[in-house]
Amino acid sequence: MVVRYELAGPDLAGVRFAISPLNELVLSLRAWRDPGRYPMHLPWLRELHHLRDQLDVPMLNALVSDRLWTPDFLTPRPRSPLTRLDDELAVVAVTRPAVVDRDLRLLYTTLPEPLRGKRPLGRIMDALTGYWDVCFAPHWPRMRALLDADVTYRGRESAQHGLAAMFAGLSERVTLTGGVVEVNLRARTHNYTRPATGGLTLVPSTWTTGASTPIAPDEPPMIMYPARGIGTLWEPEPLPAPGALAELLGAPRAGLLSRLGVPASSTELAVGLGVTSAAVNQHLRALRAAGLLTSARHGRSVLYRRTELADRLLAVSGA
Repeated sequence: MVVRYELAGPDLAGVRFAISPLNELVLSLRAWRDPGRYPMHLPWLRELHHLRDQLDVPMLNALVSDRLWTPDFLTPRPRSPLTRLDDELAVVAVTRPAVVDRDLRLLYTTLPEPLRGKRPLGRIMDALTGYWDVCFAPHWPRMRALLDADVTYRGRESAQHGLAAMFAGLSERVTLTGGVVEVNLRARTHNYTRPATGGLTLVPSTWTTGASTPIAPDEPPMIMYPARGIGTLWEPEPLPAPGALAELLGAPRAGLLSRLGVPASSTELAVGLGVTSAAVNQHLRALRAAGLLTSARHGRSVLYRRTELADRLLAVSGA
């Protein structure tokens, strides 16, 4: 299946990034259905396996077909990198019954028992809310930090190397040629081409291994792609600590300077290192006060990066 989005004039300026808690929640159900396809998430799956008896497992399983498709109405296009789950659930809650039925029948010739009946949406919403509360909410800050970091990276790539290079870096299945974004999907169904009216939204995900788009051509233009660094999501990240600089600043602060060649937030650093945000913030404040870090606000996060002075210190210390 090939999906083509035509970008013309204002549509090029309308290419935007967004993060979707609901997309991540729904797409993660594919890992429950076929964990062998998601080996990097096995630590999380093992940890949460004993919690499944608290969930509506029949309904959650029914939301993923044998081909690992999920219904389009459960993955609406997010509005921004700051999208909240409650806002997305509110959109899903008012989905017209005809749309729910259409999207479910794109997945199944014969609907599974949990999806039968005139109005399955209520049970779907309850099942997803329970799944979020039990399995997702405790880990969402860790996932979100990784997604935020990816959006920051892609924005920098677009500014430095142009849109074509940025699109090519999303996935080997995505290309931009002459104003047309082409996505090659594994799905064996109809191709479609449509204008990217209102702009094209790019959504990083920790639960896709290639690239995906809505199945139905009348859905808003959106590409979900694999976020960078998924392999490190569930593992603490050891801090490098240059010897001479570690003796001067201490190993934690020297290690943070080594890590901050690329902008990152305190939350992202804490999650990656497996420590508290308070511990990281204490070191970041000291390094910034010494002129070794600079900071800038990005949405609701503050991103830190080394200054030129810190670069020179690292260079002379042999890092």
